[in-house]
Order: sequence, then C-alpha cells, then structure tokens
Amino acid sequence: MAVHHATAYAKINLALHVRKRRADGYHELETVFAFLDQGDSLWMERAEQFSLKVEGPFASNLEADDCTDNLIYRAARSFGDGTIPNVSFRLDKRLPIAAGLGGGSADAAAALRLLNENYGAPVGSERLHAIAAQLGADVPACIDSVAVVGRGTGTDLEPIQNDVSGLYCLLVNPNIAVATGPVFKAWDGVDRGPMPEGSAKTILLHGRNDLEPMALDMCPEIGEILRRLAAANPIVSRMSGSGATCFALFDNADDLVRTSKEFSRQYSGWWTMSGRLR
Repeated sequence: MAVHHATAYAKINLALHVRKRRADGYHELETVFAFLDQGDSLWMERAEQFSLKVEGPFASNLEADDCTDNLIYRAARSFGDGTIPNVSFRLDKRLPIAAGLGGGSADAAAALRLLNENYGAPVGSERLHAIAAQLGADVPACIDSVAVVGRGTGTDLEPIQNDVSGLYCLLVNPNIAVATGPVFKAWDGVDRGPMPEGSAKTILLHGRNDLEPMALDMCPEIGEILRRLAAANPIVSRMSGSGATCFALFDNADDLVRTSKEFSRQYSGWWTMSGRLR
C-alpha cells in the first residue's frame, strides 16, 4: 500500500493589520502570510476506514478518543462532501498548539493536498481553496504555503512579489499557549491604518502586528523574546499571528545558528525552530 507524505509548513505573519470588528464578531484584516520550510509531517495511505494517529513532541495536546474535532478529520470530511474517505493519517506534531503558527490550519491544508493528489479524482484549485475556507481563516493560504496577501478574515488571497524567499528564520515560543479568540476580543478597536503597499519585504519592513500589545498583556514572556531577538540584529523581529510565537529573519545562516544556540542555552524550556522562508 503506497504511503504519501506532505509537510504542514509553519505559517508566520510578516505583518498583521486589524482594521475593524465586524458585526458577525470576526475582524477585517490585512496580512502577509509567509511560510517556513519546516513544520509538521503528515502521512496518508488507503485503509479500510478512516483513522488518525498523532505522535511527536506536541501529540499530547491533541490526544483524544474522538478525532472528529481535529482539523484533519474535518478536512477529510469536507473533501468527501460529508463522506469520510477510507484513509489512514499519521501526524508528527512538531509545531506547538495555539502558537500563532497556523499549525492546525497547515495540517488541514496538508491533508487536503494529499487527498486531492492521491484519492479519487482531483478537484481544481478554486474548489480546493473553497473547501479550505470552510475550515478556517488561515487554511486557504496554507494550501500553497507561499507568501501571499490575505484580506477579509484572511481568506481573500492576493499574489505578492515574494522577495523574502530564502531568508533565514528563527521561531521562538515560550511553551505557553495563547488562544486566538481572547486576543482578538481584547483588540481596542482602533484602526491604525492600512498595510503598506509593495513587495513582501517592503511590507515586512514597514508593517506591524496590531495584536502584539494584547498578546503581550496575556503572555509577558513575548516581550522578553522580542527583546532578545532584537538584540541579535535581525532584518526584522516580530510576533506572529496572535502569539505567542515570535520570529526573527536573517540574511545569513551564521546569525541564525548563533541566535538559535543562544536561546537554547539561556531558555532551555522554550521551543525553537529554524529554517528558511519558502
């Protein structure tokens, strides 16, 4: 039986501008998604019935007898128009939960890619993105996992000049989960202006993350991470999504390796991941 593999690439937000709170409780956003070349690993093979096995350093956060709340299961059900495909998934969960990295969204997108490429007749890109949008705001961007502008709730995607591809990236998380909902709820409602125009790097350099102050109130360790990252003189250091993961981008591998080693030595209980942007 053939086993197929996909990487669920870690997502970061190069900038995240919150423009307004909508009547339905969601928020109008402007963001640029970018993706590390590392993340969770997902394997799929045909089976007599659907199953999902989760392993890896963050597997305990997802362990449950009932997998129907897992985004991989929901992705499979949506792909099958309500009929659960007879496949077996195995997930190596390397990304922390509630971390601002879109880990669950990336897992769902990886499942959709695997199903579309290896189970039945494939659907077109437009249909695949429509299925993804039903699952969560970050999932459509995770389908292709390349730099892209997101508007609306994040599901309205626009292409962008990807001049950040190849930059070296360090992710740091204090191993503290920060739920997305309370961070957005704490947003003060002040529109601080639109996201800059231009390439991904231009927006990276001149954009901001409007959720950072709210997440910082809930998780003060974010401030320490950002201070330490800034001291390494990266191109930019910033919080991703609703936190608590922060990233630093570098031009060369030596600075990345040095900074990663410093974090590992001084903060052994914190999670880090290194790679390059896709």
